[in-house]
Amino acid sequence: MTLRVFGITGWKNSGKTTLTERLVAELTRRGYRISTVKHAHHDFDIDREGADSYRHRAAGAAEVAIVSDRRWALMHELRSEDEPKLDAILARLSPCDLILVEGYKREGHPKIETRRLGAKDTAPLTAADPSIRAVAADHAVEGERVPVFALDDIASIADFIVAETGLPLPDK
Repeated sequence: MTLRVFGITGWKNSGKTTLTERLVAELTRRGYRISTVKHAHHDFDIDREGADSYRHRAAGAAEVAIVSDRRWALMHELRSEDEPKLDAILARLSPCDLILVEGYKREGHPKIETRRLGAKDTAPLTAADPSIRAVAADHAVEGERVPVFALDDIASIADFIVAETGLPLPDK
């Protein structure tokens, strides 16, 4: 199976999470199996203090798996290890049709740049990043070397990603 990866990148508050969420909904509606990877730039936790799994991690467990009849999650504590590279994370995911990667601005996979006038920074990333294949913006964008989409034109952006990644029609 071919590993197909496409990213959503941009500055803080540029609309990355909303676009990712809407693309997942659109592509799964079309019949594709989608996975996501979200890069966080801050200390985050998916657990809460006092929970059994939190207590396991606090006691020193390197990995904690939480399993129920509805979902499972695996938490890996880095302790003094470096943050893993994107390829290492991608290798751990189950097979799917497409992996949407939110963030990872400096990685070389193909991506779309999100732009919003209310973002923390509005400097274009396309000039310095040849892996950006398109821009999705909430305002008019002139003079780009890549296609430009309206940030809320989810169907067209999904069509573009399907074409860029060579996704075959989903099995029904």
